[in-house]
Amino acid sequence: MTEQRTFADAILSNKRRTTRREQFLTEMDQVIPWATLEALVEPHYPKAGRGRRPLPMATMLRIYFLQQWFNLSDPQAEDMLYDSESMRRFARIDLLHDTVPDETTICKFRHLLEAHQLTARMFDAVKALLEGRKLLLKAGTIVDATIIGAPSSTKNATKTRDPEMRQTKKGNQWYFGMKVHVGTDRRGVIHTITTTDAATADITQLPHLLHGQETTLHGDKAYYKAEDKLQWELSGGRYLVNKSGKRTDYWDAINRTRSRVRAMVEHPFHTIKRLWGFTTVRYRGLAKNTARVYALCTLANLFRLRHRLRPQGT
Repeated sequence: MTEQRTFADAILSNKRRTTRREQFLTEMDQVIPWATLEALVEPHYPKAGRGRRPLPMATMLRIYFLQQWFNLSDPQAEDMLYDSESMRRFARIDLLHDTVPDETTICKFRHLLEAHQLTARMFDAVKALLEGRKLLLKAGTIVDATIIGAPSSTKNATKTRDPEMRQTKKGNQWYFGMKVHVGTDRRGVIHTITTTDAATADITQLPHLLHGQETTLHGDKAYYKAEDKLQWELSGGRYLVNKSGKRTDYWDAINRTRSRVRAMVEHPFHTIKRLWGFTTVRYRGLAKNTARVYALCTLANLFRLRHRLRPQGT
């Protein structure tokens, strides 16, 4: 699809200010390693031959990212491509010359990414890029988890709740859904992800959230375990997980100090849940939603480091 803009688009851009959406899309367009990510998808993407010619893979990937940022279903994504000039420009679609993908085409592309676990490979590719640019710190890890809600109603075709989701109590409130567990560096850049149902205890995922090179560990009191503390100290590491159980004023002060560092893990959750709206699952089962989690975490890392990743002079 063409990158050439129409005469009407050029006039429109000169008649108004740049919106925050346009600024956001321009920044993300500059920092996403398109060539690397497209190379992961290309071997699995349909080739031209018999039947209808497939739409450009690069355009479909851009539309998939738009879905993550603006929390769009497949039909909503199709509608927004007709409605928003800034989204069409990001997706490299010109209404005069190009075909806008319908919701079925968008859905099939999403299924392709899920079937081949390509969003997890994208996450690893971006992590390698950040490591190469020395933007991912190895010295310490902060661990945390967040609950993503799921519909608890049984008013559906099967008359059942999602069997892969479970409920858990947090404070005085019950939640039904899944958990996203992450390990981040001290700046809140995600390096490891796992997903479980909401009832899974946070501490069970701790071994899967460590990359093995950290010398310090931060976490809230859900991750505190006396045996782990002893093991870290014997190996020369610093176990800075908030202490659980009965505490003194002394330990409360220590926990507050540790929480100032631990709070960095909340920043990617803020981006994913508050800025991009991923507070409720869109699909049934863990697999499809996990694919979306990997895509969101990949984009969240790039978003948080966009000012360091942007080309010089832009």
